[in-house]
Amino acid sequence: MYVPTRVFFTKGVGRHKEYLSSFEAALRNAGIEICNLVTVSSIYPPGCRKISRLQGLKEIKAGQITFAVMARNATNEPNRLIASSIGVAVPANGKQYGYLSEYHPYGVKEKIAGDYAEDLAAQMLATTLGVKFDSDTDWNEREQVFKMSGKIVRTFNVTQTAEGDKKGLWTTVLAAAILLP
Repeated sequence: MYVPTRVFFTKGVGRHKEYLSSFEAALRNAGIEICNLVTVSSIYPPGCRKISRLQGLKEIKAGQITFAVMARNATNEPNRLIASSIGVAVPANGKQYGYLSEYHPYGVKEKIAGDYAEDLAAQMLATTLGVKFDSDTDWNEREQVFKMSGKIVRTFNVTQTAEGDKKGLWTTVLAAAILLP
């Protein structure tokens, strides 16, 4: 059984005349182009330790099969704003799993996209832990309720935005959580 024990977060932007090549450029910008990425759903493993991007990049090897939760978005429309965000909610109890969320909107600025992804992850964790909250209140209010419950210890997000290339090249943004053994 494989359960990741460490995670790092990265993000990138790529531009190219070809869609696939712009994605490759975004992977390069994020530092994870050497991996064979396998996308997985959004569970933050129990006891998983967050490490720095720099430390994580030192541990991956060319051709390595690497599990990732990834949000990605692309456009070839000049000036179109795109975003990709990973939201994270970690429980206070290290034996409990947490959540990662992916969000990839158009026309949404970095802070709003990041807060939205973070809120999604926190809501999923809160419902799992039985934390009562009003989904109609804004994220700042819910964040306080979640943290005051004592059951959610940390939330954060990793978000990448970009405007579509002015000459119509494909622009790709990605944000990823890279899960390591």
